Amino acid sequence: MPDHSYDAIVVGAGLAGLVAASELADAGRRVALLDQEPPGSLGGQAWWSFGGLFLVDSPEQRRMGIKDSPELAWQDWEGTAGFDRDEDDWARRWARAYVDFASGEKRSWLRQKGISLFPVVGWAERGAGAAYGHGNSVPRFHITWGTGPGIIEPFADRVMSARGGGSLDVLSRHRVDELVLTDGRISGVSGSILVDDPAPRGISSAREVVGAFEISADAVLMSTGGIGGNAELVRKNWPERLGPVPRTMLTGVPAHVDGRGLAIAESAGGRVVNGDRMWHYTEGIENWNPVWPGHGIRILPGPSSLWLDPTGARLPAPLFPGFDTLGTLAHLTRSGFDHSWFILTQRIIEKEFALSGSEQNPDLTGKDIRMLLSRVAPGAPGPVEAFKRHGNDFVVADSLDELLQGMSALDAEGQLDLARVRSEIDWRDRQMDNDFSKDAQITAVRGARSYRGDRLLRVAPPHKLRDPKAGPLVAVKLHLLTRKTLGGLQTDLDGRVLAQTGDPVPGLYAAGEASGFGGGGMHGYRALEGTFLGGCLFSGRTAGRAMAAATS
Repeated sequence: MPDHSYDAIVVGAGLAGLVAASELADAGRRVALLDQEPPGSLGGQAWWSFGGLFLVDSPEQRRMGIKDSPELAWQDWEGTAGFDRDEDDWARRWARAYVDFASGEKRSWLRQKGISLFPVVGWAERGAGAAYGHGNSVPRFHITWGTGPGIIEPFADRVMSARGGGSLDVLSRHRVDELVLTDGRISGVSGSILVDDPAPRGISSAREVVGAFEISADAVLMSTGGIGGNAELVRKNWPERLGPVPRTMLTGVPAHVDGRGLAIAESAGGRVVNGDRMWHYTEGIENWNPVWPGHGIRILPGPSSLWLDPTGARLPAPLFPGFDTLGTLAHLTRSGFDHSWFILTQRIIEKEFALSGSEQNPDLTGKDIRMLLSRVAPGAPGPVEAFKRHGNDFVVADSLDELLQGMSALDAEGQLDLARVRSEIDWRDRQMDNDFSKDAQITAVRGARSYRGDRLLRVAPPHKLRDPKAGPLVAVKLHLLTRKTLGGLQTDLDGRVLAQTGDPVPGLYAAGEASGFGGGGMHGYRALEGTFLGGCLFSGRTAGRAMAAATS
């Protein structure tokens, strides 16, 4: 049984909550860590992640010949975020602080925790084609050795150690329903005890209530995540600038990412801002072995696949794979589409397809060097080949006629113009007859191969799609996929939740996605990738340290 009084309460045992609880435990505070899910879900969404981290001017970048700087990173961040609202003041401050962290202490702090990085740096969100504006000017996507579980492990271990030492209680199946207010200050939480449920990680757990609880503390942290698993809230907050609300979307996060914590904190006086800013993907595929309802997996594509809309027309430049996530999303939805197509070859899929998620990368997640070396051998990674064999969205064919027939079978709405698809492939392939081209995507592919990391692991040598030596041909039907909330509870630089007046709500803090990863939206309108896990680390650390200081 838990005590009734603590120095601090952390609501939500995802990555941000674990980091904050670790900081509090290191400072000698008595902590309660509450989560509505079963004990096996410790780490939340982060466990499922690919483990990408945004770092600036790192040794890994320098070894790959990448010249980065805090000034260039801030130029990219500011141009990508597009801060333009009064409520962006704190978000902008958080963004600046995070870029400083990513270019300074972040890497050494991670190494102190035992977190190491894969030596080849990836280039995500390559941008919209301008020096100032959306996108990473250089590769900054550092993959964690161990992926998401590898990031979670040291903080979960610290929490379990503190629990064993009696300074921290982990209260699973404790669903917070209300923040307790005493004399104008948040003084604790109350809620429901849910029935024990052995549901594995990610599986929707039972919501039967078997009891109630109320506990008090000098400080309460909300680290309850965003709304990506709640289709109703995603649709309610969908902004006009991203086009009409899609008819269908896959779900990229477990169902417990439901937005409840945001509503609870708002009811207690916290200010939620930028609820219309969100981050969803266009390269989703149905998981042939789903864990949660509507479970989708994102393809992390290299730049070579031919990208077509549902009619068979090519997406306009610079909407190439891996360049501009929300630009592609808006183009599709404004056109009335909720899916698209990749056309590629076996040679491209072997080099350029990765799947987001710890479970889709057993070599990196399991820290298996022998398995990892197989990525440079012929053949696509095992999980990718499994989707080719079992996934509903893949068509594999030895001829173009056979490929078109398979695509037509997946075209339930009859939108696909097969003659247009054939023409797009032929038009593209004729551009491959020379070492120069007017095709911007081909130029981008050739430019990408000037980076050693892309040439080694990420970008296939340019070739014709109809080259029989590169076959078989592959088509992939891509769906829209929910993922992240970019807005949230507005916080100051100590992680204190602010009220509508701009003053802190006494005793209330927020971190992670619930705080828009800091300040109520430090990404602005768009993200640079590798910044979500890093945002949880940074905001959880910041809030945990501030809470420890406030409860000394």
